[in-house]
Amino acid sequence: MHIRTFSLAFLLLAPAALAADLTGNWAAGSPGADGVTRKTYFDLKQDGARITGHIRAGQFYYSIKESTGGAEGFTITGSMMDTGHKERTVKYEGRLEGDTLRIGTRRRPDAPLAEMTARRAPAGEGAYPARLPLPALHKVPDNGLARTPPMGWNSWNKFAGRVDDASVRGMADAMVSSGMRDAGYIYINIDDTWEGGRDAQGNITTNKKFPDMKALADYVHAKGLKLGIYSSPGPNTCAGYEGTYGHEEQDARTWARWGIDYLKYDWCGARNLYTDEEMQAVYQKMGDALRAAGRPIVYSLCQYGFADVWKWGAEVGGNLWRTTGDIRDTYDSMEKIGFAQDEHAPFAGPGHWNDPDMLEIGNGGMNEDEYRTHMSLWSILAAPLLAGNDLRDMPAAIAAILMNREVIAVDQDRLGKEGRRAWQSGEQEIWVRELAGGGRAVAVFNRAAAPATVAVNWAELGIPKPSGARDLWAHRDLGTGETQSVTVAAHGVALWRVK
Repeated sequence: MHIRTFSLAFLLLAPAALAADLTGNWAAGSPGADGVTRKTYFDLKQDGARITGHIRAGQFYYSIKESTGGAEGFTITGSMMDTGHKERTVKYEGRLEGDTLRIGTRRRPDAPLAEMTARRAPAGEGAYPARLPLPALHKVPDNGLARTPPMGWNSWNKFAGRVDDASVRGMADAMVSSGMRDAGYIYINIDDTWEGGRDAQGNITTNKKFPDMKALADYVHAKGLKLGIYSSPGPNTCAGYEGTYGHEEQDARTWARWGIDYLKYDWCGARNLYTDEEMQAVYQKMGDALRAAGRPIVYSLCQYGFADVWKWGAEVGGNLWRTTGDIRDTYDSMEKIGFAQDEHAPFAGPGHWNDPDMLEIGNGGMNEDEYRTHMSLWSILAAPLLAGNDLRDMPAAIAAILMNREVIAVDQDRLGKEGRRAWQSGEQEIWVRELAGGGRAVAVFNRAAAPATVAVNWAELGIPKPSGARDLWAHRDLGTGETQSVTVAAHGVALWRVK
C-alpha cells in the first residue's frame, strides 16, 4: 500500500516537474502590418539554477552568459559583438505559464517590461545557418557605371521601416516636380524592410508594403529615374528581414527581372558567420552575381569602413563603399564623419567612390548653415549625394541647398579627384579639390560655435594666384588678390570655385 501510494504521487508530480523545465526551443512572434513574421528564438538549456543557450532575434545572435532563477521567474543576459566590434548585451525576464513562456525585455531599466508569448518550436527551427565556403579572391571587372558619384534619394533616414510603394511613387513624382531630377538626382533607393520571405523555389518575395516591385520599377523608370534596393549578405538584414545569404545569384537575377538599377548591400547578420578579414570574398560573391545577372546595377558596399574597404572595394566590383558608421541628423555626427575622410582620398575615382553615408539635409536636426556645410563637404569629398528627406513637402530653403547646381557641379566634376584638407588652424580649416580643366574648389569651414574670419593665402594652399573666383553659395564673382579674407558663420562654410 505504501509503495502504490508513492508510485501514484510520483506519477502525478512528474508531468509538472517536466513542464517546469525551461529546456527547449522557444519561438515568439506574430505577423506585422506588412505581413512578415520576424520571430525571436530562445534555445534554452536549464541545468538546475543555470540557464545556457542562445537567443536569435533577426540579425542578432546572442550567447547566454548570465542567468538567475528558474521556470517560476528567471532572467537571462545574452552577449554578442556588434558591427562596431563592441559588446552588445540584452537582458530578458521571463516565467513559464503552462506550455507557454512569457518573456520580455525593458528598453530602459525603469521602463515597463515589453512581454511576448513564446511557444515550443521544433528543435533546430531558427538555428543559425551553417557557414558556407567562400570563393578564392579575384578581380571583378569594372561594370562601367557611376563615373561620377551617384545622386538620388534613399528611404531610411526619414522613413526607416515605414517606407512603402505609395511613398516611393510619391518621392519619384516629387523628384521630377521639384526639379531634382533635372539637377542630377536620378536614383530612388528603397532601403530595408521591403522583404517578404522566399517561395517554394527559394526566390525572394516582397511583403505587403510592396505588392509588385516590377510595376514599381516601371513607374520609376517612366519618370526618367532609376530604382534601387537593399539587402544583406547575412541570413537577415539589419531590420531582421530576409537576407541574401546562400541565394546571391538567385537574388541578383530576381532584381534584374524586376528592373533594379542599384543595390545597397549591408553587412549586418554576416558578421555572425564571417570575420572582417573575409569581407572581401563575401562582397566579391555578390559582385560576381550582379555581373552575371545581365542588367547594369550600381553596387554599393555598406560595411561601415571595416577592413580598409577603400583598398579593395573596387576589386569586388563595388562602385561605392561606406567609410563610416551611420550618420545622424546632428551637426556633431555630420562633422565627425565628414572631416575624418581625408586619408581615403587616394582611393576615389570615376566609378569607385568613398561613401560617408547619406545626406540628412532637410530632416530638421541642423540649421541652414550646417546643412550648407554638409552639402559643401560631401561635394568636396566627391561623395554620393543621396538625399534622405521627404521630397514631397520640401521647404524652399532646403530645395535651394540640395539643388544648388554650382555646388553639384563640384561633386560631379568629371576628373573624379576627391578633395583634401589643405590648411587648419584651430577650428577653422580649408579643403581643396582639383577640378577638370585646372580649376580648384576651395571650401573654408568654420567648425566653431561662433563666426570666424579666415584669411585665405593662395600660396599656402599651393594654388597660383587665381585669375578669377566665384562664391558658389552667394552666386557671385569675387575679386582676387594674394589673399582672400572671409567671415564664416558658426558651423558654416564659404565655398569657392577658382580659376
